[in-house]
Amino acid sequence: MDGNVLKSIEQLRCLTVNGLREKYQEIFGENSRSGNKDYLYRRIAWRLQANAEGSLSERARRRALEIANDADLRVRAPKRIVGLDGHERTVVMAINGARDSRLPQAGTLLTREFKGNMHVVKVLSDGFEFEGRLYKSLSKIANEIAGTRWNGFTFFGLDREVRIA
Repeated sequence: MDGNVLKSIEQLRCLTVNGLREKYQEIFGENSRSGNKDYLYRRIAWRLQANAEGSLSERARRRALEIANDADLRVRAPKRIVGLDGHERTVVMAINGARDSRLPQAGTLLTREFKGNMHVVKVLSDGFEFEGRLYKSLSKIANEIAGTRWNGFTFFGLDREVRIA
């Protein structure tokens, strides 16, 4: 890059926002809508370089215009998206994924001695049973037993690898 261009760009760093806006007006021939010093600095520096070394090729300009066709762009996302039939397009549903491999089969009893008390949890196909109540997660049960947050798998020892002797 030409030394004069580098010198001009470095001089931009000393300008105030108003000074950069004046320089922007001089270089681009229009007023800047921005008052952001970094933005103005970068835009002016880019234009100085483009003027010194040449801008984009005509082919690159056409391609950029194709990409930047903003006919379908929105300034803000809609608050609510409704399909043509008046129904919401987003459907919320549970994903029926595979059961966690750390869990034993339904019907298995998990035991844990904690502070001198033995606690028993029955594994169900869709949750857990503890003291006659149904729970969706082992962590909720572990939290209730310990009185503080616990990972359910860790509390009941299910996070360890099973070794077959």
